Amino acid sequence: QVQLVESGGGLVQPGGSLNLSCSYSGITLDYYAAGWFRQAPGKEREGVSCITRSDGSTYYADSVKGRFTISRDNAKNTVYLHMNSLKPEDTGTYYCATALNTHPSPKNVWRLSVWYDLWGQGTQVTVSA
Repeated sequence: QVQLVESGGGLVQPGGSLNLSCSYSGITLDYYAAGWFRQAPGKEREGVSCITRSDGSTYYADSVKGRFTISRDNAKNTVYLHMNSLKPEDTGTYYCATALNTHPSPKNVWRLSVWYDLWGQGTQVTVSA
């Protein structure tokens, strides 16, 4: 069974840190890129970050640049999102997703949900005092 499983969410105070993990199993084809998205109540899902499997190219939303870091460990089949200096506006459900199809310019598509083939169930992140 092919699946993505997120973990690491929780409640944290503003300025705090959290580390999210996304483990995938059952995938017989190597994914091309993995992304993190989030959705706050009443808002649309938005792309947070993306990393390509082969060369580790990374992409970030402007709202998280300098605070979040995406990484991957191909041997462990895991993608990570290290979140620092968290703000209340970072609150939401965080989803990881994988894209199988290559793209000549991933920087132009990584924010698009439709590019991704497989999604996890999400993990809740709440930033509050």
